[in-house]
Amino acid sequence: MAIATSFSLPLTYPSSSLTTHIQKPCRCSSSSNSISVASKTLQQIQDSGVIACLRAQNADLANRAARAALDGGISVLEIVVTTPDAFEVLRNLVHDYPTKTFGVGTVLQAKDAKDSIKAGAKFLMSPATVMDILVGVSESDVLYIPGVMTPTEILSAFSAGAKIVKVYPVSALGGVGYISALKKPFSHIPMVASQGVTIDLVGQYIGQGASAVVLSDAIFAKEAMSQRNFDKINQLASHAASQGQQAVERSER
Repeated sequence: MAIATSFSLPLTYPSSSLTTHIQKPCRCSSSSNSISVASKTLQQIQDSGVIACLRAQNADLANRAARAALDGGISVLEIVVTTPDAFEVLRNLVHDYPTKTFGVGTVLQAKDAKDSIKAGAKFLMSPATVMDILVGVSESDVLYIPGVMTPTEILSAFSAGAKIVKVYPVSALGGVGYISALKKPFSHIPMVASQGVTIDLVGQYIGQGASAVVLSDAIFAKEAMSQRNFDKINQLASHAASQGQQAVERSER
């Protein structure tokens, strides 16, 4: 996987919002005044262990499915940017769930990154490392999670300023075993495992060093989404949130 560099429009933000580069993951508690929003978001992701990833065919479905998952216990939610009216859905969720952590996924362009931030996103995720976004948000209070596949890409993204990386597509690369192998040389680099992760594997991924996992169909099951079965989504979200919390607690002991 090559590092994407095709976007020429960098993001610009006030220098007063410079964030601190984190060398090691931290699950400790800190006041919002003592750490940047990006660092606090990283901590919230690590505390949760689960990032729910939502993509939907229309805004109403996205809104109702998101609320079912959040009410089920999900504390970190990512909305894929290709979801119709994704930013409007995000603004409404940010307003109604002020204690939850929201982000936007599959962000590949600087404009989408800017619009995500304006809508209230606290983190951005990409399937590859988009250097324009990584450089653009390095001095902002938003956490950027670039996608990586190889050891070289992991180290390059971290050296360029990424506080955490998304190993993608993890199941195609070896799943839990691949994360375990990567954490041996890169124990200081927080990683999110993404693609094909099921709820029953959450504990194994976090046990082998992942800071969190991305759950998409595992929570927003295709059949449940097509049938608008929000009770089912709520149940899956509750189970996923519980598994994430238990795994995080075990890893801290």
